[in-house]
Amino acid sequence: MATMERVLVVDDELDFLETIVKRLEVRNIKASGVDSGPKALELLNEQDFDVVILDVKMPGMDGIETLLEMKKKKPLMPVIMLTGHATVASGIQGMELGAFAYVMKPVPLDELLEKIHKAHERKLTQEG
Repeated sequence: MATMERVLVVDDELDFLETIVKRLEVRNIKASGVDSGPKALELLNEQDFDVVILDVKMPGMDGIETLLEMKKKKPLMPVIMLTGHATVASGIQGMELGAFAYVMKPVPLDELLEKIHKAHERKLTQEG
């Protein structure tokens, strides 16, 4: 049996964060949520995750800055960038900095699940 995927969701919109965490857990994904980049980096130091879902636009440390810090410590960590305020530039920048994928809010759950599974498969292959 496959192990349960562990996903960290990082988003400053608390309603969205709580909803996504609950919807992932219903689908047998172990999800944790935090509302800022610094909290995400702290949690990544304490626990192992398979995939990170990271909002681009957050107060203080934004998603791009958080992505850069994550990649320094965990270069193979797949990160799915998520935003409701997307510009093509921020999407391209995130991908250039090593993001696995880029999705727009509101993201259909099936699309997000597909990206999580693909990101996790790639991580397993890289670590393999």
